Amino acid sequence: MKCLIVDDEPLARKGVQLHLKKYPELELAGCFNNAAAAAAYLLLNPVGLIFLDIRMPGGNGLYFARSLGRQTMVIFITAFAEYALDSYEVDAIGYLVKPIHAERFDKAVLKALAYERLFSESRDTSVEFVPDHLLVRSDRQFIRVALDELQYIEGLKDYVILHLKDQKIITAMNLKQIHQKLPQERFLRVSKSYIVNTSFIKTFDNNAIYIGSNEVPIGNSFRDAFFETFVQRKP
Repeated sequence: MKCLIVDDEPLARKGVQLHLKKYPELELAGCFNNAAAAAAYLLLNPVGLIFLDIRMPGGNGLYFARSLGRQTMVIFITAFAEYALDSYEVDAIGYLVKPIHAERFDKAVLKALAYERLFSESRDTSVEFVPDHLLVRSDRQFIRVALDELQYIEGLKDYVILHLKDQKIITAMNLKQIHQKLPQERFLRVSKSYIVNTSFIKTFDNNAIYIGSNEVPIGNSFRDAFFETFVQRKP
């Protein structure tokens, strides 16, 4: 998978390059010190993944991320922790705070590689809604997904990723469409990019829900509704 590094700090770009050496699956197609130069490159050279700073001269990384195509993933790398929730509003798959910790970098990259495989398998997909489960069609086969086993749903551009305990399934549909079809009392939308099955909510704080080893962010505009509909109704 081809990738770019977009960061105005030379040392930060070098650091990402060093981390990338352990991933032969990733081909570094270019390094840029501003979003405008990266955008010009992308007009003729599509890539699958961008390591992107947020505060840069001449352009904000969040605004740039909103302009990207549906199969270009973003991992933000920034010195500012306060933009983490904003990053999920643009469907980022990772948010790393400088200095980069190797284990967090590895986790974000492995997620990107896994999602790239999902995208490659997502041709000719659709989903049907029947009582108590979904039927996801992929390459002329149907996958039965019981709602009781569906832990949460992640929106990524024009796709949704269904997260089960030991499986991820991708299908072409936006998050709003699938949420409208699901039982609203069981499936809560907690951010622009996530819907959670309340049966699997065991631990949470003001900013995130934790399902197993996965962290699901709670969006600023969804926080009050989450606490009103889930927390206050708990016995």
